[in-house]
Amino acid sequence: MKDVALGIDIGGTNTKFGFVDKEGNMYGETSISTVKTPPGDVDAFLKYLYKEIEVLREQIQEDLNIVGVGIGAPNGNYFTGTIEYAPNLSFQGIVDLVKLFKRYYDVPMVLTNDANAAAIGEMIYGGARNMKNFIMVTLGTGLGSGFVANGELIYGNDGFAGEMGHILQDPEGRVCGLGRKGCLEAYVSATGIKRTTFRLLADMNAESPLRDISYNQLTAAMITEQALKGDPIACAAFEETSRLLGQKLSDMVAIFSPEAIFLLGGLAKAGDLLFKPTKAYMEQYMFQVFRDKVVILPSALEDRNAAVLGSSALAWKEIGIKVD
Repeated sequence: MKDVALGIDIGGTNTKFGFVDKEGNMYGETSISTVKTPPGDVDAFLKYLYKEIEVLREQIQEDLNIVGVGIGAPNGNYFTGTIEYAPNLSFQGIVDLVKLFKRYYDVPMVLTNDANAAAIGEMIYGGARNMKNFIMVTLGTGLGSGFVANGELIYGNDGFAGEMGHILQDPEGRVCGLGRKGCLEAYVSATGIKRTTFRLLADMNAESPLRDISYNQLTAAMITEQALKGDPIACAAFEETSRLLGQKLSDMVAIFSPEAIFLLGGLAKAGDLLFKPTKAYMEQYMFQVFRDKVVILPSALEDRNAAVLGSSALAWKEIGIKVD
């Protein structure tokens, strides 16, 4: 029987999970829709998640013994095991996720912000293995971030440190998922670039295949595809998104002085469309003493799922076993 940790990454659209041993070997992973069950029904979602986890477990040839569970989720609080007012999930208010999920797996269980989990995965298994100071930015349905200083993840006083997605871009700007005006993630995320694209479709006269797609049908992947073809609307959307991200990263550098910033998630898959202009804008707005010192890198775990690996590493740590 092989001892494994169950790593879970709950996202606004999809939930990914897998079984990971303490050496970081993945014994099967898959994903399910986060929005398949009725909105706000946490019990139904966890029941569905458990069922799918066990389906995957049965498909694996080796007999797996789950010794711990690590969960990454938006607005996940490491100290309390709760998800609190997550803007990109349908769960309302404060949800005691660890307590609820222990009905299915009565083993050591730990929860943290999904971006924090990704940062831990990058630090232990990915491109930040030899780094003590770096920032992880996840660009999915929303914008998440994890900050590592002196080799330790920063949780802050209440477990919510590092919420870069909810720093203000424009106090009178777009409404984010929490109903707050002007949050960065309303501009820099898969959702944000959609909103930017639709504004540009109204502001610009350029021809574009994007004009034939409704808002609900449009995806960030479609915008990326058109930008790679040179579509002026899509290219302008990426330029604006990169400018806003570069500006805010320059602020983060002034505060944390990281060695590197890692970008992960669907929007980061745009590659140079995002990375090159973001780096240029970051340097343009950077306080002079930090210029040309910080690299922006794609996650080395893009194909391995940094959040699942990070969540599992948290679980191993929770049961007192150091991961390799």
